[in-house]
Amino acid sequence: MKIRFENAADYKAIEAITYQAFENHPHHEPGAKPSEHLIVNGLRNSGALTLSLVAENERGIIGHIAFSPVKIAGEASSWFGLGPVSVKPEYQGKGVGSQLILNGLNELASQGAQGVVLLGEPEYYARFGFKAESELTLAGVPAQYFLVKALTSSPLPMGEVSYHQAFNV
Repeated sequence: MKIRFENAADYKAIEAITYQAFENHPHHEPGAKPSEHLIVNGLRNSGALTLSLVAENERGIIGHIAFSPVKIAGEASSWFGLGPVSVKPEYQGKGVGSQLILNGLNELASQGAQGVVLLGEPEYYARFGFKAESELTLAGVPAQYFLVKALTSSPLPMGEVSYHQAFNV
């Protein structure tokens, strides 16, 4: 498996994989259609897709991860939101998502990012060093599911985090 930056030829495959990965997701309302692919497209179309990586094997693209800037207390920051991360259903549970996350975190750190936030399962993301921090919050979300990972030794910022408007689909 190879992890690389997305290119324009990947857009349709990324959209399909993201849709498939979130179809019938347990955190969606029953019968709801996925919208995560629309988030990725919205981020890309607005120039807010800071980092977009794909995982591919001999059969093609099998996974994708997106990172976009977040605001903290209404101000621009050098913090980023991880998500969505998508893996084709037949490859889930085989380390593809983990490799995308690790590569993405390393790339952001090399670019000088101070940290990453995400909305997700604490049990899964703890292995990458993510944890809930009272200094950073996301409105309307139980605190234990809003997770933070500092990429530098700088003190954590404080305030409410807001994602790009593409997440409002």
